Amino acid sequence: MGNCVIKAKNIKKTFERADVKTEVVRGIDLEIAEGEFVAIVGESGSGKSTLLYLLSGSDKTSEGVVELFGKNLEEASDDELARMRRQMFSFVYQYDNLVSNLTAYENIVLPLMLDKKNLKDEEERISELIDYLNIKNCVDKFPKELSGGEQQRVALARALAIEPSLIFLDEPTGSLDTTMGKQVMELLKDINEKRNVALVMVTHSKAHAAYASRILEMADGKIAG
Repeated sequence: MGNCVIKAKNIKKTFERADVKTEVVRGIDLEIAEGEFVAIVGESGSGKSTLLYLLSGSDKTSEGVVELFGKNLEEASDDELARMRRQMFSFVYQYDNLVSNLTAYENIVLPLMLDKKNLKDEEERISELIDYLNIKNCVDKFPKELSGGEQQRVALARALAIEPSLIFLDEPTGSLDTTMGKQVMELLKDINEKRNVALVMVTHSKAHAAYASRILEMADGKIAG
């Protein structure tokens, strides 16, 4: 097993509403190595999506420490976190989250533009990525002109454009039909195995979780077992 990309120590998340405290994540210790494919499963309300947001720095812990690529997220500035998102890891959501007024190609290269990369230098690599994901016929179309499966492939292309070491995925097949869902899962497994990208995926589907190399089951804010 390779080096750790994520290390979580006794992390907790508590929400307060109308003086009522709800502990959603309840003291989790977790390590994820480079190149791993980890699926987090559990019933609705088990805390799995909250855990994903804590591990990715999208939300802050109430207690405990998350280290991402060796960096304590509690000590990371907003600028440092933004740089890590542009250069080291990506996030793919249940709904593609594409920018509606940009073409598929413009969506794919958006992270590179935000990082002030020269797109001419990246042209060959992005073209290879588009071929790999079989979305050549999509590049000039806007998101609303694409099917759900095509939109999710474009979202994956955008995630891979920065050549990340790690991708977080929140229910990436949740809005797709059975056939498209299976295709996306096979693609994710291929990305993990052939490109050595670590994947941390939240899913309600045990069938889709089976594509991962490790499955973590959450219940009542804790990892079972």
